[in-house]
Amino acid sequence: MSPLQELIAHVPQTGRVRWIGVRPERHAPMIELDAVEARLEAGLTGDRARPGVRNARQVTLIQWEHLAVIHSLMGRPDDQPIKPEELRRNLVISGINLFSLKGRRFRIGQAIFETTGWCQPCARLENNLGPGTFQAVRGHGGITARVLQSGIIRLDDTLSVLPLTESGYAPFIAG
Repeated sequence: MSPLQELIAHVPQTGRVRWIGVRPERHAPMIELDAVEARLEAGLTGDRARPGVRNARQVTLIQWEHLAVIHSLMGRPDDQPIKPEELRRNLVISGINLFSLKGRRFRIGQAIFETTGWCQPCARLENNLGPGTFQAVRGHGGITARVLQSGIIRLDDTLSVLPLTESGYAPFIAG
């Protein structure tokens, strides 16, 4: 393994769940929760995500620290902070660079996930939050993930990266 590959493989930080939300149907407002069940191949209970092993957007995550960046890039007044539900992501995580999870599996609470891609902004954000939102969120929109092991996620639960093995991933027991 090259020095760069070693740096990429080693993620010493852990994250923390700061906010949880689901959307029961398309265009509906987000519902804030204290806990949620992540379901194998189905996403979060109560969320409209399309179930199925092929759905790469079962769960969306955004970095807590990026809310302030988006707020700043939008030029919003200090008394109008960006709220997690406005960005329509399921989980808001602090303390870890979510982009370091590219190609990785990770645990949040009892559930295990696999990163499937970047969560790009959509035109709906621009319509809901005003001009400049799309560009402000680009590069700060978070990641998408698939549920590999069902389990409960609660506010303040830890996000930890599963170690890589020579075969690629650490084994886990599906529940």
